[in-house]
Amino acid sequence: MLRPVGNITKMDPAELKMLKKRTDAATAIIFLVVAILVLRLWHLQIQQGSEYLQRSESNRIRVQQLAAPRGNLLDRHGVTLVTNRPRFNVIWIREDAPHPDEVIRQLARILELDISELLDRIRAGADQPRFIPTRLKEDIDWRTLVQIENNSFNLPGVQIEVQPSRNYLYGNMASHLVGYLGEINRRELELHRAEDYRAGDPIGKMGLEKLFEPFLRGEKGRSYVEVDVRGFTQKQLQIQEPLPGNDLQLTLDLQMQQAAEEGLRDQSGGVVAMEVNTGRLLVMASAPHLPLENFVGGIPRTVWQDLLDDRRAPLLNKPVQGQYAPGSTYKAITALAALEEGVITPDTSFQCNGSIIFQGRRYHCWQRRGHGQVKLRQAMAESCDVYFYQLGQRLGIDTLAKYARLLGLGRKTGIVLEHEKEGLVPTAEWKRQRHREPWQDGETLSVAIGQGFNLATPLQITRMTAAIANGGRFYQPKLVAAIIDPEGEVVREFQPEPEKEITEIPDSSWGLLRETMVAAVMDQRATGRSARIQDITVAGKTGTSQVVRLSQIEHYEEDEIPYHLRDHAWFTAYAPAEKPEVAVTVLVEHGGSGGAVAAPLAKAVLEAYFRQQKKLDLPEPPDQLSQGEE
Repeated sequence: MLRPVGNITKMDPAELKMLKKRTDAATAIIFLVVAILVLRLWHLQIQQGSEYLQRSESNRIRVQQLAAPRGNLLDRHGVTLVTNRPRFNVIWIREDAPHPDEVIRQLARILELDISELLDRIRAGADQPRFIPTRLKEDIDWRTLVQIENNSFNLPGVQIEVQPSRNYLYGNMASHLVGYLGEINRRELELHRAEDYRAGDPIGKMGLEKLFEPFLRGEKGRSYVEVDVRGFTQKQLQIQEPLPGNDLQLTLDLQMQQAAEEGLRDQSGGVVAMEVNTGRLLVMASAPHLPLENFVGGIPRTVWQDLLDDRRAPLLNKPVQGQYAPGSTYKAITALAALEEGVITPDTSFQCNGSIIFQGRRYHCWQRRGHGQVKLRQAMAESCDVYFYQLGQRLGIDTLAKYARLLGLGRKTGIVLEHEKEGLVPTAEWKRQRHREPWQDGETLSVAIGQGFNLATPLQITRMTAAIANGGRFYQPKLVAAIIDPEGEVVREFQPEPEKEITEIPDSSWGLLRETMVAAVMDQRATGRSARIQDITVAGKTGTSQVVRLSQIEHYEEDEIPYHLRDHAWFTAYAPAEKPEVAVTVLVEHGGSGGAVAAPLAKAVLEAYFRQQKKLDLPEPPDQLSQGEE
């Protein structure tokens, strides 16, 4: 017989009710949590899905800027003077560097830099977003590049940036004209806010690199790459190639520029050559040159300090910023003024015994034994100071100033270069205002031979010479002939710009003055005879500009005069005299005699010009040049 296993006890209604409440509460909580999760998923995936997708892609896809190659610089014949080469820079991306201390220690060893120097560079970019690269070292060598690439896995955040850099095919030639690049600073970033610059970008700092920056820089490209969590590139996704900058075709002539710079060598000074009938500049040489390669990637402080301390002032662009007493090159102005004012005729003569006494003071001629009875042609040919003292005495300072200004002195030429100087044409009123003193008549004698308060730049003297050669026409000096785009099409062409013409001086006076300048080179005893060229008639004028009073150096032998007390050497010329094409001016600081030092250099530049014009079958240059002449 079966018996029940046990008894079923009936549950208390109150307990059953409590259990039901708990079950309902748990169900409600579950439904609430699920609802919250569903709402959150809807918010993230539907409402803000596109935004988070973009963020996700940005973590996976990195956009890198690609620097554009700068435009090339070409000479007037299309020969490339300055182009580009690849430069390898070390960059640091903080976002990809989870353990920066260890990376910095390794990197300092590879780059052979102090850790403190690396940290300074990293701190300099601390205010930038973490994904913006900070440049740690520029233009590394091949050995360093290989070391970094071989250790790339242990250097998260460190990458190699390839950037086009300037390649100077002819070294430091025309360095002051070409200029240099440097890293953009905060002031420049603010100035170019609307343009596509960012910290670390190169920008023109001087010369044509600065003045034509908008044309040369080109447009940046973009590279889209996929990276992993450590920032290492996994795949190239897309690339937008950069657009190279425009080329500048200069008016410069390579062979003439080389002749000028070879002639200057280690001296200090400047050479300018200009087309007489267009204003195009064929030579713009300044010495000492700038070490352009040292500016690539930032010039070392020690090199910059050496440039600042150099007494020869290598940072000065001598053709446009150097101001010097023009010496006897000024005698062309004095002669023209005397002819026009009726003070002399070509046959008027004065006696030169080596000096003249005026108001109780003795004024010497460079030729101490004197030149004898001298007329205008001989006075210019042999640069007789006494003859021009007589002219200055009769003309007066304000009349001299009138003709000096007429021939372009005392004002800027308007050339497209920075910090051009205007020189100085002294007058009686100028001295009264500047020095609070009256003009002394004896000072006019010094001015008449290009000394005293006179100041001029080599470019001003070149324009003066060109105006004499072409009969009084002035042109705007030109350095750039054309801007050419990457496809070879001319974007802009710069034509000659006539500036003014001196109409108040008749052709007969210009003709007489040109005859005297021919004599200053071609006559037997001409001070400029070292500039003679076979089969070419050269017209010119030597000059020797005193730096100190004669009393300060008269106790020295000529070859013992300290460098900084020696005279500046000048020579200015044009050729061919019958139908002028080119004018050349040479200034050698502390070079001594214009005839012995500056004239041969001008000859070399002119020969380079005429050699290309197929007008010369040049002989070998002489081994020795005469010394000690003005």
